[in-house]
Amino acid sequence: MTPSARLQAAIELLDAIIVATKDKGASADRIASAFFAASRYAGSKDRRAVRELVWRAIRRFGERPANARSAFVALADEDSDLAALFDGNGYGAAPISTEEKRASGGLLPNWLLPLFSDKLAESELGSLLDRAPLDLRVNALLTTREAAVALLAEAEILPQTENGLRLPTGFSVENHILLNTGQADIQDLGSQLIAQACQAQPGQVVLDLCAGAGGKTLALAAEMQGKGRLLATDTNRDRLSQLPLRAGRAKAGWIETILLNPGKEAAILAELHSGCDLVLVDAPCSGSGTWRRNPETRWRLDERELGRLVNEQARLLDIAAGLVREQGVLLYAVCSLLSAEGAKQVEAFLQRHSSWRALEVNIDAGRADGPGRLLTPSHDSSDGFYLARLQKL
Repeated sequence: MTPSARLQAAIELLDAIIVATKDKGASADRIASAFFAASRYAGSKDRRAVRELVWRAIRRFGERPANARSAFVALADEDSDLAALFDGNGYGAAPISTEEKRASGGLLPNWLLPLFSDKLAESELGSLLDRAPLDLRVNALLTTREAAVALLAEAEILPQTENGLRLPTGFSVENHILLNTGQADIQDLGSQLIAQACQAQPGQVVLDLCAGAGGKTLALAAEMQGKGRLLATDTNRDRLSQLPLRAGRAKAGWIETILLNPGKEAAILAELHSGCDLVLVDAPCSGSGTWRRNPETRWRLDERELGRLVNEQARLLDIAAGLVREQGVLLYAVCSLLSAEGAKQVEAFLQRHSSWRALEVNIDAGRADGPGRLLTPSHDSSDGFYLARLQKL
């Protein structure tokens, strides 16, 4: 493909992503995979170049552009090399006319700016769209961090965690022996710190209420050293079904999985009422802390959706509260930097539940924010998270 044809392909792919964000369709990654599968003429270098162009445009505009061409035309106004690709040759992008509309706006949606935690400095906002690093969590059930480093000489030790490693940008680890044998998992530093903050102990009854595919569940299993009862639940069958295979590979096959029906979680988990030493609620959220990885999700979020998420978080917290025994702990976490999903959400929980108190979050990272702690890409070199450790009295 010529550079101009690559640009035209990027315009077509970005248009498909824009439509999906309007219609609550597939993720940008899935759309890109399908697009390239259908574009048999595109080689690996072509695919990489097209993807880089598309994600450059997605990161640049916080507000969803009217269409892809308007985004690239606006970028071309700032980049003469990109402007030169609008040459109309062959399958290339048509030349730019002076009357064409340009996408506008900054990196973040204007309506969201006042909603961020006041602990997040304005100078940090740009880092929310930086490229994310590649982190691993070494599985203490099977090996040690030192042994893993011996197999990954390029890795940097993450001192904030007990078993975290960071790999150089662009490092290909997917087929590495550590991952294939369950000795390590890809897991962001922030997620590792959440599991660490749980302080799960061997012999406890532990529930990961919103487990998804079980990344944090596996981290909890390692903390518990294979002793006790560990349950992973979720309402998403596809995601939860990934956990048994991962658990078997990680020598954590004792993890129990339970598929929940939305709205009926408390009834399904009735046998655990007041019986858990620890409940982790890694709740559905805006994902504003993970825009580095999924920048198009800010085009999907609106005030109505944010309100729905805040209500769902409160509902899940109330369900979790009924599952914790006296003196037990509820660890609340969201990959969000918005106050409504973080400090304000936990403050509202404590107002509803007078027999609960906030505990110190003992991690070597983050900043105090209300009853909990805030992790940010700029301050902590992790995804953005809010977490709070709550105890039932």
